[in-house]
Amino acid sequence: MLTVSYTRTRLWLILLGVVGAAWPVRNAGAQSPPLKGFDAYVEQALRDWRVPGMAIAIVRNDSVVFIKGYGVRELGKPAPVDARTLFAIGSTTKAFTVAALAMLVDSGKVAWDDPVTKHLPWFELADAYVTRELTVRDIVTHRSGLPRGDLVWYGSGFDRSEVLHRVRYLKTRWSFRSTYGYQNIMFLAAGQVVEAASGVSWSDFLKARIFTPLGMTATNTSVTALGGGDVATPHDKIDDTVRAIPWRNIDNIAPAGAINSNVTDLAQWVRLQLGHGSYGGRRLISDSAVEEMHSPQMVVRMSKEARENFPDTHFMAYGLGWFLQDYHGKKFVGHGGAIDGMRAEIGLIPEARLGVVVLANLGGTSFPAAIMYRALDAYLGAPARDWSGVLLAAERKAEARGDSTRKAFEAARVPDTRPSLPLEKYAGSYEDSLYGRLEIAEQGGKLVARKGPAFVGARRTSRSTWMRKAR
Repeated sequence: MLTVSYTRTRLWLILLGVVGAAWPVRNAGAQSPPLKGFDAYVEQALRDWRVPGMAIAIVRNDSVVFIKGYGVRELGKPAPVDARTLFAIGSTTKAFTVAALAMLVDSGKVAWDDPVTKHLPWFELADAYVTRELTVRDIVTHRSGLPRGDLVWYGSGFDRSEVLHRVRYLKTRWSFRSTYGYQNIMFLAAGQVVEAASGVSWSDFLKARIFTPLGMTATNTSVTALGGGDVATPHDKIDDTVRAIPWRNIDNIAPAGAINSNVTDLAQWVRLQLGHGSYGGRRLISDSAVEEMHSPQMVVRMSKEARENFPDTHFMAYGLGWFLQDYHGKKFVGHGGAIDGMRAEIGLIPEARLGVVVLANLGGTSFPAAIMYRALDAYLGAPARDWSGVLLAAERKAEARGDSTRKAFEAARVPDTRPSLPLEKYAGSYEDSLYGRLEIAEQGGKLVARKGPAFVGARRTSRSTWMRKAR
């Protein structure tokens, strides 16, 4: 990863003359007629979903028309969520990485259809043909043909360069460009293209070219920059109890999902998107580049659940860093974000100059989507739908299916099985070229497996055979 000193970064900002534009807020704390009863709806939804806290911003016609926090930053503590409370925004980061690429496209340093190896000559995938033909467009549209392979980065302890080195051992699942397959590591590669083409780090590029011009003063790109103060605590359901958990450091995949922000800052990002790259009278991204980002690039097949939840939606697709669908007869541009204990949703209706941001501090939940769609419907004048009830019912059905699958798996186990060898014979280090090293130790009559800093588990027996034993 390229780095830039503090002095050089300051000089670059001064030379660019980047300044934050003033932004309008119209009675942002008051409920306008479209949002009649919205507070009560949100507060009931918080209870139903058991979400400790959330924040929302609504932008309409280039103004922030509603912005507010609800609930608390941490369960059991009184500090409230407000419009400046920081949350992890997860994969909504991807659109920022694509915006950085778009700026480089505008300046002629990158083209969407450049081979990735033009900018990263060392980059390699398992398939030589895909390595040669893979373009910048391919890596930001989830059409590389690769499965997720998230355990290469999640909790692995590998840095960015090691993650990108090991992706060459990830075997393709689909034919190249044939199928949508969500892939975080390709967005890490996109961030490296930003660095290679600009000569500065991905983080410094975003700060200078996006955060500072938009006045996003609280936004950062790493948990190491959080500090104290107005910061939400992540929560997850553990044994069906909502508990506070630590922040997850994902610096090794940062361009795919490591931004932390608040709804005050993200409202300005929404204004930039709805302004087709123009903000406060200044053009940051060309109209044509924004149009490309907001245009379908890859079909996303609708699942049975999606068809049930969105009965009037006819298509879903992926643009450049954004999901796309038709919604009440208009184009919807949006993206969700999820990382340990946090969820985010950003949704835009460009035709209506309408955008919504929702951030929440409970992981594994569709709660932010429910609130986002409720707000969009209110401003679009669509029939009121209980999105909280619809998506909560869908989530409970999914949880029930998961419980049933786990119970069936446990029931299929042969009782009273015993290892073929004494447990100490299994102890040692096992190596996989993709995922790295797994340490097995015998402790107190059990086998304890450890992979990286995040994964430790104890078992008496196991059905899995995965790695070769390292010598």
